[in-house]
Amino acid sequence: MQLRMSARVLAAAGALALATVLSSCGFDYATDRVYTPGAGVNDRDAMVDVLGAVVVSAQDGSGTLIASFANNDQENTATVSSIAGTGDDSDVKADSFQPIQVDAGQLFNLATDGGVVLTGDAISSGGHVMLEIGFGDGDSVELDVPIVPPCYEYEGLDKSGDGSAATEDCTVESRDAGQ
Repeated sequence: MQLRMSARVLAAAGALALATVLSSCGFDYATDRVYTPGAGVNDRDAMVDVLGAVVVSAQDGSGTLIASFANNDQENTATVSSIAGTGDDSDVKADSFQPIQVDAGQLFNLATDGGVVLTGDAISSGGHVMLEIGFGDGDSVELDVPIVPPCYEYEGLDKSGDGSAATEDCTVESRDAGQ
């Protein structure tokens, strides 16, 4: 009888240990993957990461590209050499674009530098625009960049046109307002 009780306890302990192993998440944990919540799009495929890219647009036909560029090379300066529309959005052009230098291991934020003014028929708040960003080393990345109105955290960032008025009302109506 004593042997049966030990066997049951041993079987229960084994089942508990096996259940713990089999119920684990595996090796590709969601918390190990890069995730940045926000409206902007990220691309980490080149030596320079493009982070939080959005086009802020107060009027159709123009907007301001806001993004951060992170140079992953700890020894050499990188250059953002071109920004232009691609594919169906090839009419989108960067007005008066000057190459942007990103120091070794540093981040360059377009929002603090005024952004890059874009023009083209594809720019309309609420849509997306395909942009190709070229780098001095010959690499380039293509991004499907969202176009947002100059509301909330994007207020005052559209330097195209007069950039002063949003194309839509930025206020959110309360659910209880109509009741």
